Amino acid sequence: MIQDKIEYLDDDKKPVSFLFRSRIPSLVVGLFLGIVLSFITSGFEEVISKNIYVAFFIPFIVYLADAVGDQTMSIYIRDLKSGRASFKKYLIKETALGFLFGIIFALITIPVILLWLKSVELAAAVSISIFAAISSAPLIALVVAEIFQLEHTDPAIGGGPIATVIQDTVTILIYGFIASAIIL
Repeated sequence: MIQDKIEYLDDDKKPVSFLFRSRIPSLVVGLFLGIVLSFITSGFEEVISKNIYVAFFIPFIVYLADAVGDQTMSIYIRDLKSGRASFKKYLIKETALGFLFGIIFALITIPVILLWLKSVELAAAVSISIFAAISSAPLIALVVAEIFQLEHTDPAIGGGPIATVIQDTVTILIYGFIASAIIL
């Protein structure tokens, strides 16, 4: 089995120098992709300047999508290590969960924004974006973890940072395009 060929790290048994060398590549990639993400975010300056409230929800939407993706990845990697993971089964179940979480969080967000900021446009932009970002999160997390697995690399080392910055980028693009379409 492929799982037997991948050396999963037991951090408590490895020296700091080894842990540093194993973790730094994905973090450096994340650093550069994070800089790219900043440029992407700046591309939505027009919608943010038209309605500054749009900016209030960037960390909120990004966090929710990341949290869903992190849960998916953590559970999948745990089961990969034990040899019980089936990518296809996880893809189906986790996509369904992402869809359900997306609907629930979008519906909770609508009345909060309507009561707080009294903006139907903003409530629509944020709730649709939350739904789309959360729905995409499990797919991104699973694909990144699976790529690391197929490359015979411990997905727990590189998967998290890479999946996070990819999810953040996708989330910002989703929110920026949806907010622009609705508000501009």
